[in-house]
Amino acid sequence: MSALDEILSDLGITEGAVPVTAPARELLPSPLSVTECAVSSVAACLGAAAELMAARTGHRPEVSLDAAQVVAAVRSEVWLRDPTGEEIRGFAPLSRLWRTADGWARTHANYPWHRQALLDAFGVPDGDNAVVERVLGATFAGLAATEIEQRAYASGALAVAARNTEQWRSIPAGAAVDATSLVAIDELVGNAPPLGPSGPLPASGVRVLDLTRVIAGPTGTRMLGALGAEVLRIDPPGRPELPLHAVDGVIGKASAILDAATRRGKETVEELLAQADVVVSGYRPGALRRLGLEPDQLAECHPHLIVASLSAWGPGAWEARRGFDSLVQIASGIGSSTSTDGDRPGVLPCQLLDHATGYLLAAGVLAALARRARTGQVTHVRVSLARTAKWLLDQPALLGKARSPQTEAEVAPYRVALGNGWSAIGPPGRLDDRPLAWPHLPPHYGGAVPAWSDPAP
Repeated sequence: MSALDEILSDLGITEGAVPVTAPARELLPSPLSVTECAVSSVAACLGAAAELMAARTGHRPEVSLDAAQVVAAVRSEVWLRDPTGEEIRGFAPLSRLWRTADGWARTHANYPWHRQALLDAFGVPDGDNAVVERVLGATFAGLAATEIEQRAYASGALAVAARNTEQWRSIPAGAAVDATSLVAIDELVGNAPPLGPSGPLPASGVRVLDLTRVIAGPTGTRMLGALGAEVLRIDPPGRPELPLHAVDGVIGKASAILDAATRRGKETVEELLAQADVVVSGYRPGALRRLGLEPDQLAECHPHLIVASLSAWGPGAWEARRGFDSLVQIASGIGSSTSTDGDRPGVLPCQLLDHATGYLLAAGVLAALARRARTGQVTHVRVSLARTAKWLLDQPALLGKARSPQTEAEVAPYRVALGNGWSAIGPPGRLDDRPLAWPHLPPHYGGAVPAWSDPAP
């Protein structure tokens, strides 16, 4: 089964052929099938969009895809440019690999609160980065990688031990992921009224409440926006996005700040849910229960909603843990599989787990909307970074193929203006030979009113 066939099988799509214009060479240097998985995830998303359009109108648009644009799109945060033409740095100093007493560990501390939690977990006072890194490095050098992992998570910090694929699949967390579908679509109790008349795009008129952050979820929801959905992203106060994601993560959508823990905030959320068609959540399982926003709670109170859930680790022993693409790469064996010396873990040429999972998430939502359009059934869509990692690792290796990364000149045809001097890569794909485009430009993080643009029908 090809990488694309596995997705289409999960989505229940039989007419999934997507013509792909392939570049002359591999543009994502890796021994793993990174380019194929990237293109397959976007192709499946476009196939699901065509399925939704067919369900709503009887017309199945012709879809096409430029693989070189996909390669640029899955490095969107790298190609984002500010008004001076500069790249925005994504990783903080303490988000890195560390040598341990028995191997390697990877930490993630991009957000200030994650940095502080990491330092607190190992009793390291904050201060000058060079000093902090030296002290933390000396501490880690005397500890086993799994001990670092356990101590970090017990304290609310983020760190994982580097494992190879066999080691990952032998522990409960890895075994649980192996038993899941790449895109799981489960029926929920409830039905929804038929979707309203479609506009010019497959998801026109669909309202998506976006409860995601960082890269994976925002990638999926902005693609839904490019396919016609009205996407409203909600972020809590006191946890601002990083400068990079405050732009890249709100392209294609309206962005609002709302405290759902307050009485008025809760009332507003309920009003939004009552008029939404889809809720997409990127918070770890259980994190939103106190707000009544877990899938089972939404199914009970708002049975008309399609609920899509994104997690780092999938169901199982680690489902409640925080996680990021860089951590899943190292824990799942991708780092081991891409090592250049057989010792230090390697890294993918892009944050593929984030981006591919984002497109898989969008594909699942589109397939669920097509099912609702045909049957009235509402469903729960589930994806995870760890399951996408398994999908990548299961593909044939590419050793020996010529590979070189894209240049600025090569991505120039795919660059679009965002407004206010910013620019980025446009959404990949065409429908009936018309290129997709981003709505809501320029993007304004937290600048929108938490309300839908049009009154409820």
